[in-house]
Amino acid sequence: MTTRTFLGAVLAVSSLFAVSAANAEGPWTVRVGVHNVDPKSDSGVEVGGADLSVDSAAQLSLNLDYAFTPNLVLDVLGAIPFKHDIELDGDKIASTKHLPPTVTLQYHFLPGTGIDPYVGAGLNYTIFFDEKIDGGADLDLDDSFGLAAQIGVDFALVRNWVLGIDVRYIDIDTDASLAGAKLGTVEIDPLVYGVNLGYRF
Repeated sequence: MTTRTFLGAVLAVSSLFAVSAANAEGPWTVRVGVHNVDPKSDSGVEVGGADLSVDSAAQLSLNLDYAFTPNLVLDVLGAIPFKHDIELDGDKIASTKHLPPTVTLQYHFLPGTGIDPYVGAGLNYTIFFDEKIDGGADLDLDDSFGLAAQIGVDFALVRNWVLGIDVRYIDIDTDASLAGAKLGTVEIDPLVYGVNLGYRF
């Protein structure tokens, strides 16, 4: 091997490493997607013998992830406020909006591969606001603090892009009052289905 050939090979390998370093994924991932909050059908509250329920709602969501290690990732989920109808035996009687910021610590089983499944556990704080009830009576829903669990999978796309699909269970229980009279604890406890597009940097 001539000196010129050797130097050419060194430069070629160096260029490959330089390109890899330039395209390397950092610890951060920003995701934009859609999440659907699907409360359980039985809220555990009755009004006048009728069952109280909360319908499902979908909204745009935003995630920010930070990878402490390739396997351990902290995820923060936020969204545009969700709006839910509140029903008695299927008839709408009220509505409310909420924000459900959720922090989850995830364990990724196959980081750096094309298909990366993971599980997670964390905490949720749900803020209820803009409660409205047909007929004008005052409806009040207390904020909720509870546990959250998650399963999901990331699919690697071109360069640093990733497609994510996840399902969460969130423990959301809120104390409800109507015109100052306590109705009881509404157990919303939804499954939250999401799909997102993320960029790692």
